[in-house]
Amino acid sequence: MMKTLLTAICTSLSLGISAQVSADFPGFPLDYTTSPVGKSGIRLMFYNLENLFDPENDSLKNDDSFTPEGNNHWTYGRYREKLEKTYKVISSVGGWEPPAIIGFCELENRKVIHELVTMTPLARYNYQLIHEESGDARGIDVALVYRPDKFKPFTHVAHKVIFKGDTKSTTRDLLMVGGTVYDGDTLFVFVNHWPSKFGGAKETEPRRMHAARQLRGICDSLMKRHPTAGIILTGDFNDEPHEPSMMEGLGTLYPDTAAKPTELYNLMLRFKDGGTHKFQKTWSIIDQFVVSGNLLDNKNGLSLTRMDARIFKADFLVEPDETNLGDKPNRTYVGMKYQGGFSDHLPIYLDIWVK
Repeated sequence: MMKTLLTAICTSLSLGISAQVSADFPGFPLDYTTSPVGKSGIRLMFYNLENLFDPENDSLKNDDSFTPEGNNHWTYGRYREKLEKTYKVISSVGGWEPPAIIGFCELENRKVIHELVTMTPLARYNYQLIHEESGDARGIDVALVYRPDKFKPFTHVAHKVIFKGDTKSTTRDLLMVGGTVYDGDTLFVFVNHWPSKFGGAKETEPRRMHAARQLRGICDSLMKRHPTAGIILTGDFNDEPHEPSMMEGLGTLYPDTAAKPTELYNLMLRFKDGGTHKFQKTWSIIDQFVVSGNLLDNKNGLSLTRMDARIFKADFLVEPDETNLGDKPNRTYVGMKYQGGFSDHLPIYLDIWVK
């Protein structure tokens, strides 16, 4: 009887939380779930923040547009609103509890993520931050935050992407964080933000191919040193799952094939339509999860399936696209016009199960 009562209470709490979240942010994705809860698993999230700059002018960075006097008129009020909206997205993706691990890109510095996790209601979860300044020309970086009750890092490295024969070109680091999940299995998470297609897709493809090959080399070395550890690559790759940098440079495979521990599998290849970013008329999936085969073979302490990666497309994150039909991300800016939305990318999340 006690077990029945506890089940009823938990169900009631779940419905209450879901009702509150849905009231604040309607139209969750049909496959959205508040699981996992407790120690049955962890949820990993990635989110391109669309230029999360602080309003202060940094003389060492090209951030003039994102100051009160700049072209975007980026004020402290708008900055604070952006932090609050980002918190709400994170809270919504988490469901019962905020994600255990979150990778971010398009952020200016350590300060903006520190204030996100300490000056919003996320503070109650004691998120810890890993960030290194990259050499990106605009001064934008990648970062990772984690809940220390669920993930305990023991190492991190910000791998610089150096383009041979071109010492002037810069891009974001390949941020690697290694840790243990619930003091048990080892997991390495890479946060990426590869070179964009600005200047032409074909013209810039070699830069993304270079980042891909460098990342694959790092992963191969990790697999030799830590053969039982899980590896997850996430981020904004600025190429879709089927493009050469992902399939050839990074060497990813379809996740519906028999998993081999030393191969990498792109979980986003299963998506046949939709996307995480829209350019003109076309949605594309440039925010992705790639995993090592030993996470898919169900032989280790950490496991997942190809269905455990999802795009979080809630109604409040999109708006009607009056120019190109359909919908589009509800952005913070459209050009230099302030719109006050969330981001020009949709977040993605991945559930990882603990045996």
